[in-house]
Amino acid sequence: MNPPNENVLVVRRRLFDELGSFQGLNFEPRRYLDAMLARGNNYFLARPAAENDPSHKQIIPYVILACGDRVLHYVRGKKAGEQRLVAKGSIGIGGHMNDEDESLFAWDEAAYRAGVEREVNEEVQIDTPFEDRIVALLNDDTTEVGRVHLGVVHVFRLHEAKVQKREAMITTLAFLSKAELEERRKNLETWSQICLDQLERLLA
Repeated sequence: MNPPNENVLVVRRRLFDELGSFQGLNFEPRRYLDAMLARGNNYFLARPAAENDPSHKQIIPYVILACGDRVLHYVRGKKAGEQRLVAKGSIGIGGHMNDEDESLFAWDEAAYRAGVEREVNEEVQIDTPFEDRIVALLNDDTTEVGRVHLGVVHVFRLHEAKVQKREAMITTLAFLSKAELEERRKNLETWSQICLDQLERLLA
């Protein structure tokens, strides 16, 4: 299945390398985001082209919804936009930043955060107050999907475990402990496995 025909937010891979490329999680997100979200350093590219162009990284918010020591887990159904992740378990809500509500010019951080909120609201309904923190960046160059994406890991710290799905692609929604997630590890998408390995630090 071909990717949707939309324009998605990207940065040049060269900029990521100049700032210091890494594999896995990096807990100094400001070091990267201050540069990547500066106007002129990011722009929009047609998604079909971006999905096959490792000279660019698509910026993907990856939002972990946490309540106490449990995090939201779901399974991506057949209606998922990224077909390479169908039937995989995930602890990250989020997706491509597109230009539907912005101009075709670069985003700053305010536009990025508004885009994150919009993306999360499209997928789930959060019926409780929460705090949003950017805690890490996530890069995985070992997979076909990972080579063209760069994750910005957010933690939404919820006051109560009150979340409902809005999108058909989200199934079996539940807040699980780390032990319960470890039992499902083999079926988790790669990014979720990487986050699970350092979950305590992400939630600290």
